Amino acid sequence: MKNIALILSYDGTEYHGWQTQKNGASIQQTITEAINAILKCDTYVSGVGRTDAGVHARKYVANFKANCTIPLERFPLAINAFLPDDITVWNAIEVDEDFDARFCCTKKEYAYYMYSSKINDPFLSKRAYRTTYPLDAEKMAEGAKFFVGTHDFASVRAVGTPVKSTVRTIFHCEVECVDNFKFAMQNDQTKLIQIRVCGDGFLYNMVRAISGTLMYVGSGKIKPEQIKDILKSCDRANAGPTLPAHGLYMNRLWYDYTNELKSYRLDI
Repeated sequence: MKNIALILSYDGTEYHGWQTQKNGASIQQTITEAINAILKCDTYVSGVGRTDAGVHARKYVANFKANCTIPLERFPLAINAFLPDDITVWNAIEVDEDFDARFCCTKKEYAYYMYSSKINDPFLSKRAYRTTYPLDAEKMAEGAKFFVGTHDFASVRAVGTPVKSTVRTIFHCEVECVDNFKFAMQNDQTKLIQIRVCGDGFLYNMVRAISGTLMYVGSGKIKPEQIKDILKSCDRANAGPTLPAHGLYMNRLWYDYTNELKSYRLDI
């Protein structure tokens, strides 16, 4: 029995998130069915996080245990033949028996994309959020710094979600204009803004609410320094809106896992 970690990417547009559920297709179910078809087994696939419906992943890690005779360097080609085009496995690695994609992850980074335009860009409509008013990316970057550190993030989470604690640590929160979507029909006035947030864990809808708050900063509705008071208030009503899922990506993951038999590092 091998414990195998998969490194994959997916476009979440057509899925009801990562977790298997009764009311629609999920990433977890789709990958599980592909593995079971290839290996003729009945395994469970554990994922690093429960991304919501419509959320994408540039980098995602999952693991499963099975008797696999396929050489792992060939496994991505084998499983991709059973997967739809919007899910791709890039690598397969044998890991220690107690490795778990979720619990062994030390840091996660999400990215949120938005742009300002009065006209919709069809190539970005399911991959970035559009505002119709101008956004000041420099002001947004200034405001993003106030999210860094260990804080109570009750102001930027889904109201009513039960958790033991709303305290989290954010390692970096950065805003910049990027040119990652080469296929987009953007003109010289349109800037694609990327918000990157890295933390030890996230509350439900936390990154989307942080992004909505920074959007308010960029539009002038909130001053950058007001974010300190918003966090201190622990009041969801004081922050910006929760932005739609289609602009959110799981962007990068950190693993640092060691035991007596094997030492390896995944920084992807």
